[in-house]
Amino acid sequence: MRGIAIVGAGQAGLQLALGLLALGGYRVTVVSARTPEQLLAGPVLSTQAMFGPALRIERSAGLDLWAGAAPAVRDVDAVLVPEPGVRALEFTMTLDEPAQSVDQRLKMARWLELVAERGGRVEYRSLDRAGLRELAAANELTVVAVGRGGLAGIFERDAARSPFDAPQRTLAALYAHGVGAPDPSAGPRARMHAVPGVGELYLQPALTLSGPCDILLWEAVPGSPFDCFADRPDPDEQLRRMRESLRTYLPWEAELWEAAEPTDAGASLYGALTPEVRRPVARLDGGSGGSGGSGGGGAAAGGADGPAVLGIGDALVVNDPITGQGANSAARAAAAYLVAIVARRGEPFTTEWMHDTFERFWHRHARHTVEFTASMLTMPDHLQAVFGAAAEHPAVARRLANTYAEPIDYAAWLASPELTEEYLATVRSAAPGAGPVPDGPLP
Repeated sequence: MRGIAIVGAGQAGLQLALGLLALGGYRVTVVSARTPEQLLAGPVLSTQAMFGPALRIERSAGLDLWAGAAPAVRDVDAVLVPEPGVRALEFTMTLDEPAQSVDQRLKMARWLELVAERGGRVEYRSLDRAGLRELAAANELTVVAVGRGGLAGIFERDAARSPFDAPQRTLAALYAHGVGAPDPSAGPRARMHAVPGVGELYLQPALTLSGPCDILLWEAVPGSPFDCFADRPDPDEQLRRMRESLRTYLPWEAELWEAAEPTDAGASLYGALTPEVRRPVARLDGGSGGSGGSGGGGAAAGGADGPAVLGIGDALVVNDPITGQGANSAARAAAAYLVAIVARRGEPFTTEWMHDTFERFWHRHARHTVEFTASMLTMPDHLQAVFGAAAEHPAVARRLANTYAEPIDYAAWLASPELTEEYLATVRSAAPGAGPVPDGPLP
């Protein structure tokens, strides 16, 4: 049996581990910093929303365990707030397949248990570089699915593919019960508010430890009035401050939060991240695994230069959550890596193979998530025009919604002003009575 070690117990790492165990023929070791009990008792980990394509991957692997309990969300109501208390450009984006959000404390705790139940080895400990070197030397392939803690910086930044060198938003999230809905009869719906120069607010129905809830993600422009959580307040204080800002900027939303309360003592999350892409291979002698592409030669991963490890998920590609790509991209990465590992059969997992595995994933998927997310953070004029057109044309709103679910479509219509104008011109000609599509930036 081929020995494969996976460091990290998030979406990418655990999905890959469970996929290998389902196939058989692999001795799988997962290293997790936290036990299932510690995960369940700890703070929230993310604001994940899984779109249809990623959910299909989970379903095919038998890992979509909460389909009957988690709210199924098809519609996202979007509102532009050009100044406090003013609603403009309202429209609804409809997904072709419903999205789903499951608290990762609940999800990863159960998946960790499944690894052990299905014959995998789980080691509960934190690793530094020395510990990772020992682990890699004892396995044919080691995949690193975490880029924090003692392993921070193990994968070098790829400057050519990294669109930013600083956080574009500060992030605050709160899981809450008792949030009202504008139209309770409409079923679960997500809500998105954009406040130019200040930030964005996203409300996502979800499933948490205590049942259905709502997640409010607060994307604040650094230094703006929304950027008010750097002292990391507890959930009650975070909710109080959020209500205060909602009353000023979104009073209609504030009314829906009057009866809200945090779901638990760990219901809040704060941080800031720099969107970036890292090189996929690290040599554990302190050097890197090559300069990218399919380089690195054909040396075995445990060659004379020290063992090499392969990154996956947000160990390599870090996206701001403004487009909800993190968990979705991780699910796709795990599925792609699983195929590549199986196709290797008995051949060694060389550094060349590692680079090629990531490069295929990068070109087929990850680059689109990076470009789409960067555009949403910077809002170039042609993308602002798309949001304006979405308020007039349901077809535009629907295509925009489904670009979140399938970011590869970004390259077909949002990647340049010319592509966008070509598409909007087609929409205009198909619906001459629907009114003009705005050509310029949003107000």
